[in-house]
Amino acid sequence: MSELVTAAQMRAIEEAAISSGAVTGLDLMERAGQGVVDAVLQEWPDLAAGAHRAVVLCGPGNNGGDGFVIARLLAARGWSVEVFFYGDADKLPPDARTNFLRWADLGVIRDFRAGMVDPDHGQLHEAPHRARNAAFEAAVHPDTGCALVVDALFGTGLSRPIRDIASETLGAANAFGSAPAPVRRVAVDLPSGLCSDSGRVLSAEPEGRRDGTVFTADLTVTFHAAKVGTVLARAPDLIGKLVVTDIGLAHDAGAAKDVARTVTAPLHPLSKLSDGRGKFGHGHALVLSGPSARTGAARLAARAALRVGAGLVTLAAPHEALAENAAQLTAVMLAEADDAAALEGLLTDQRLNALALGPGLGPDHARDLLPTVLATGRPTVLDADALTAIAGAPDALFPLLHDKCVLTPHGGEFARLFPDLSDRLGETADRGPAWSKVDATRAAAARAGCTVLFKGPATVVADQTGRCRVNAALHDRAAPWLATAGSGDVLTGLIVGLLARGWNVPAEAAATAAWLHTEAALSFGPGLIAEDLPEELPRVLRALGV
Repeated sequence: MSELVTAAQMRAIEEAAISSGAVTGLDLMERAGQGVVDAVLQEWPDLAAGAHRAVVLCGPGNNGGDGFVIARLLAARGWSVEVFFYGDADKLPPDARTNFLRWADLGVIRDFRAGMVDPDHGQLHEAPHRARNAAFEAAVHPDTGCALVVDALFGTGLSRPIRDIASETLGAANAFGSAPAPVRRVAVDLPSGLCSDSGRVLSAEPEGRRDGTVFTADLTVTFHAAKVGTVLARAPDLIGKLVVTDIGLAHDAGAAKDVARTVTAPLHPLSKLSDGRGKFGHGHALVLSGPSARTGAARLAARAALRVGAGLVTLAAPHEALAENAAQLTAVMLAEADDAAALEGLLTDQRLNALALGPGLGPDHARDLLPTVLATGRPTVLDADALTAIAGAPDALFPLLHDKCVLTPHGGEFARLFPDLSDRLGETADRGPAWSKVDATRAAAARAGCTVLFKGPATVVADQTGRCRVNAALHDRAAPWLATAGSGDVLTGLIVGLLARGWNVPAEAAATAAWLHTEAALSFGPGLIAEDLPEELPRVLRALGV
């Protein structure tokens, strides 16, 4: 897994390293600037040969200091570099000011608002303010041969929307990043305008009415660890390719429960079924089916549970739906359960060690069965109609949840279960750090007292202790064809299958299932329908050496 750190956690890591004497702020700034240059040349090899033109936007903080280092390093390669500075040179942090002066000895610094900065004293010459930064627009126009624009304005330090001349300048930078003669755009640490903790564009306008100003990057180079916001909300569409570069810091962002992490592999070895245990040693999952003509979702879940390695899977269906299910099932077993009493009888079999209900069940039927299921205290996955039932009777059903439950809502279900948390996600992000999907999922898990898996391209899994993992199906792992009917039912089956196999930490089972779900979709490719996912799983497992 890879760490996802907040802006505050990143500052703490840097300050701890500097306070220990292991490194200086200037060392970190130099490494960051070199990391950006190396990433640019690796991403665009044509820029590694010969001299090119670059425009660097430097802001009033340490992100701007990184920009001055980048300008100096590019100039050392023979590039023609033009630097635009937004801020007051006398108020720069010490390390950023040192690099400001180092660049001032080499080249001109243009101020965003008032013309030129005196290289000797850092004072602004008098010049008229412009409604638009005409000098910047001229500098980055493709006709000038500009090959690269570097955004080192605000990075992770931004706490309010970008306005005035900085807003207009970012708009111009974005405009010249398109064909026929695109100027490559690289963001330092994070595109300016994004909240580093939430991935939301900071704006004074309500969400969805008007976008705030934000730099649109082709490449984002961040340092030490990816920031939480890079996988959330709008960020994946705005950061381009994300490169994390090592600047020599220790990976000790804080307590494990405080640091979100991306899922990059199964969280435990998926042991082979041929390890000497019989089928009963790999668990027995029970999936509850809905009535006739609504049985397909449960069958998808049951099939996935079997494919992921549950030793046995039973589908419990009302009497009227038994024949319908029997006609389409072979390895999955069938049992009759018309009501809560019948289900209670089934659950006297202690070998049924993991349960799933919700897909195709119907909210009323789910509401009737939930108390019986939850009373067992066994690992339980609740999806679809089970979530709707809980949302419809929160006072009665929320208190029955326990720490072995996994709730798997999509956005609409999350809003019904946790309306106040969902409302916060929809509030205007007019300051940073803004409320994020990670914050919302952690808060939901704490309230429910169990694991919550909040679906989406970035699926966030949190447990009641605050531990959080993100399955980011983004960029090279994007699988948009997962947005197909029944896909979520398969995910439910994968989770309950892993729980049946004995994964005793529900959040780890849920996070691994989400990762396997994406891997199966990527393995199959476009044209996927939900039925394909369980059948693709053996290929994924073989690739893992299972």
